[in-house]
Amino acid sequence: MSAPAPILSLASLRADFPILSTKPGGKPLVYLDSAATSQKPQVVIDALSRFYEEDNANIHRSAHGLANRATELYERTRSHVGRFIGATCAREIVFTRNTTESINLVAQAWGRANLRAGDRVVLTEMEHHANLVPWQMLKEQLGIELAYIPFDGQGQLELAGLDEALKGAKLFAFGWASNVLGTINPARGLVARAKAAGALVLVDAAQAAPHFALNVKELGADFVAFSGHKMLGPTGVGVLWGRLDLLEAMPAWQGGGSMIERVSLQGYTYNQAPWKFEAGTPDIASVVAFDPALTYLESVGLGQVQAHEQALMRRTLDILSAAGAQVYGPAGAEGRVGLVSFNLPGINSYDVAQVLDSLGLACRSGALCTHLIMDRCKVAGMLRVSYYLYNDESDVSALEAGLARVRRMFKKGAA
Repeated sequence: MSAPAPILSLASLRADFPILSTKPGGKPLVYLDSAATSQKPQVVIDALSRFYEEDNANIHRSAHGLANRATELYERTRSHVGRFIGATCAREIVFTRNTTESINLVAQAWGRANLRAGDRVVLTEMEHHANLVPWQMLKEQLGIELAYIPFDGQGQLELAGLDEALKGAKLFAFGWASNVLGTINPARGLVARAKAAGALVLVDAAQAAPHFALNVKELGADFVAFSGHKMLGPTGVGVLWGRLDLLEAMPAWQGGGSMIERVSLQGYTYNQAPWKFEAGTPDIASVVAFDPALTYLESVGLGQVQAHEQALMRRTLDILSAAGAQVYGPAGAEGRVGLVSFNLPGINSYDVAQVLDSLGLACRSGALCTHLIMDRCKVAGMLRVSYYLYNDESDVSALEAGLARVRRMFKKGAA
């Protein structure tokens, strides 16, 4: 047996995140909602502030020095993202607002140009609404067909019918890791099976890119989408990686400044990819501040992050088992990213979240943007706890104490 990966030393790392020393409501913050958005280290906050203080100008337009500097910083981040995910070149990186916009871009630009009535797109029943609704909208608009791969009681995709569903399909779009079940799907194998059937592949990596290394060449997909705000970066930054030949062939989705090469009374011509997909002024400062977020993750190492989260998850799953919780998704920590969704018997998830919030614990409750999963599990909502590199054993202990408090309160109320 190989030695386990070393676990992060958090003594100094937690101090890099100023919000973790705050006391909302008078209680020390225990942040357990990183699957929704991660907290930001001081270097990212400083970069965001410094841009507005020293470098603020619009990009790809003016010839003055400040504008050139802003453009240089913006494009530097694009190159860094490309290296971070193993892209062939920076032109394969399109900046959007978030994963949702990245997937909508593919649906509306590639989908409208390449799909016709009766064409099939294959999805899974564990998709976030961001990788579900855009395709349902395209079904309404174009008359395409949608096929869904189900999942079992352990939160694993039921793949027996996948090859049949992929026969003649134009696209397979799936999430690498579920934002509710935590399941890490066998992405490389799924991509290979889709490719063998002649389908293109879009991977929603919103819950994967923050937690383990992503190399788009090794993955073999055609499109990959993820968000900077879930991986220490500011909000307002999404990434769409696409094969350059596909991006070049796709029409633009939105019209306006920067996405054109030439406009006349007779019409227009597109700019090159990726800029033809970045109409108007983007969130320049946030893109610039995403650069040090990537550097921070590289300095820690995503292998370290994943090992650390799994150690926290093992203890958390033991605590939930002892509390009699209904846990959804894989039974072991190794089969999931650093999140777990659950319900305490007889207690509404929203009520649990409110009690935990009164104790300083920030968790997510409700349908978690996945009504298909809620329907399949026959519940209205769940409570979700999600970890990242700045969480430690004290946060797990706080969760254990908080859940004990919830159970005592509702047991007394029932009595």
